[in-house]
Amino acid sequence: MIRNFVANHQQKTLKVWYHQRQKMTRSGKESSPMSSQKLRVGVIGAGIGAFHLAAYARLPQVEIAALAGLDDDRVRRVATEYQVPTTYREYGDLLAVPDIDAVSICLPNALHAPVTIAALRAGKHVLIEKPLARNVVEGRAMLAAAAAHGRVLMIALNHRYRGDVQWVKRYIESGALGTIYYAKAHWMRRSGIPQLGSWFVNKDLAGGGPLIDLGVHVLDIAMYLMGEPLARTVSASTYAEFGPRGLKGWAGRQQTADARHPYEVEDLATGFVRLDSGATLLLEASWATHGPAGDDFGVTLYGSEGGVELLVRNYTHENTVRVFHDIHDVPTDLAPRPAKVEGHLGVIERFVAAAHTGGPQEPSAADGLRRVELIAACYRSAAEGREIAL
Repeated sequence: MIRNFVANHQQKTLKVWYHQRQKMTRSGKESSPMSSQKLRVGVIGAGIGAFHLAAYARLPQVEIAALAGLDDDRVRRVATEYQVPTTYREYGDLLAVPDIDAVSICLPNALHAPVTIAALRAGKHVLIEKPLARNVVEGRAMLAAAAAHGRVLMIALNHRYRGDVQWVKRYIESGALGTIYYAKAHWMRRSGIPQLGSWFVNKDLAGGGPLIDLGVHVLDIAMYLMGEPLARTVSASTYAEFGPRGLKGWAGRQQTADARHPYEVEDLATGFVRLDSGATLLLEASWATHGPAGDDFGVTLYGSEGGVELLVRNYTHENTVRVFHDIHDVPTDLAPRPAKVEGHLGVIERFVAAAHTGGPQEPSAADGLRRVELIAACYRSAAEGREIAL
């Protein structure tokens, strides 16, 4: 259905874009900031797109214009909740609306590249859900389209704008940790394999399993906190111990794994990354394990002058940070309590500022591409059983 969705609409979208772009070029509207009027936004995808709408609805400089999606009941429900005036089934119809300035794209991974490129060609600024793309080739094509059409392309790596992550970032920038030389990043579930037969467990449609689904978030947090070092080499392994047997679905449910409902991706991935700063990073991501985690993610940073642990259990915002120092030669643990801040609001505030007034693009599409490059290297390392140089 996903492939048909793209094929049926992309040609029509591009025809509409051509006529629209001719009008924009003649009017001189194409690349001017919109500081004096509201930014009109559309959302494509009513699942995770509801989180985007909730954030947009809180920003006075935004006017929510439209929502597109194939699940009619969900689209109606979400549109009613956030007072969206117009809905569409086909994303191309939304992109054809001339006065929609920006879109959030919240679709399965296989649609990230084609729909993003169509939106950029239609003159829209784009916020794409994670991951940027299924692979490096798609990601590079997306960045090239953004540059060619002079539009903002950002990625919704929302967890970096949680209140606790932002507090840790400021703490690191104060110099309190000294030189960070080792880091661990993980997102581990005890049970949480997506529905068999869904796009999540299809290698072609998703690009991978929990590493590209969950690991991309903690990889981004770690790299962001460490100051964006470049990865030099990676050695990784992947495992599929539960998915092929239909075990450990959400809430521990068993599923039926067969030819009609295949499981084609990993359910656990590990990677060891050497960085150009001299530091190293251990990365773990799983949908299912026999272990203590519920649905937990975090990053631990070891520095020459101190350490810090961010541990989020089951999406909580309480008691997530611990700081480690020696004070007068005595090991000392501190438990700061950063304010609760939702990550989607933070990233969407920055996207609106970038699209509306030309503010910095953070997280940038380039950040997203670096994450995809490293994840792709992990998958290649696991497949070939060797270390990969980036």
